[in-house]
Amino acid sequence: MGQQKLMAKAAWLYHVEGLTQAEIGERMNFTRRRVNELLAAALEQGIVRISFSSPLVESVELESRLRDRFGLDDAVVMPAPADPRLLHAVIGRGAAAYLDRLIQTRKPHSIGVGWGATLRETMQHMTPANEPRIDVRSMMGGLTHGSEINTFEIVRGFAEVLKAQCHYFVAPIYAETPQSREALIAQSVFRKTFRQICDVDISYLSAGDMSQHSLQVRYGLPEGTKVSELIARGAVGDLLGRYIDAKGNPVDHPLNRQVLSPEFDDYRRIPCRIIASGGSHKHGILLALARARLPTILITDAETAMAMLQRAEER
Repeated sequence: MGQQKLMAKAAWLYHVEGLTQAEIGERMNFTRRRVNELLAAALEQGIVRISFSSPLVESVELESRLRDRFGLDDAVVMPAPADPRLLHAVIGRGAAAYLDRLIQTRKPHSIGVGWGATLRETMQHMTPANEPRIDVRSMMGGLTHGSEINTFEIVRGFAEVLKAQCHYFVAPIYAETPQSREALIAQSVFRKTFRQICDVDISYLSAGDMSQHSLQVRYGLPEGTKVSELIARGAVGDLLGRYIDAKGNPVDHPLNRQVLSPEFDDYRRIPCRIIASGGSHKHGILLALARARLPTILITDAETAMAMLQRAEER
């Protein structure tokens, strides 16, 4: 997040929403002194006069509306790029800056991550740090080819940029059958790792949709599984490989009993749950996740934020 947007966000929370500097510091993961500096700079640089003059205020307002509408702890809305191919990079940069501040202020002992193009972009834009006390853990099984869908590369990448410890969950994203999943989880080596998956301070995931944009649809579904069958059951996308309907409920499909990832009830026990995704193909899944109160922090683009709010008002 750029300096101007930080100033605009702090000023909005202070002058419009009426938060104290201490409350703003908690919301933005800054010290009170840093908030004071941002407010002063916003006045000096003309971002705050009688009214807001920054073009980034639209994003700040959307963040406020997302928080209020979906009960989020926080939201980050990035400008939508003219070229959709740059969307992963834009959202990844926003997520990287947010994680940088979050790690500095909250001092987490553990971070759970998934996989995907947005996460790959995030780790490439994070500020290098020296955090050997942090454990970076994979939260789901994955595939073994391609940098975006290889859980080993994603976990190792985050651990390397933070100089942290890394723990892999060595498993495919889906077992062959629900019975083979239960047999795998019953093994002591898996049982211990599975217990630790949701025992993290922060989780950082991306969401998948039902189109060919989805890496999961293109590469991750078991042989013989048809996307049309999932859609017929009401699926609008997935989180952690679990497919959900428009209300955020898991669909009745064998795939949800084969996936090697946590149940949503266990996932909700994580205190800070960041989901970062965007684009027109993600509107449905992000709205479903927000309705189900699965994220506590949402990072997306302005067009997606507006679409989510509009569709939420229509129902």
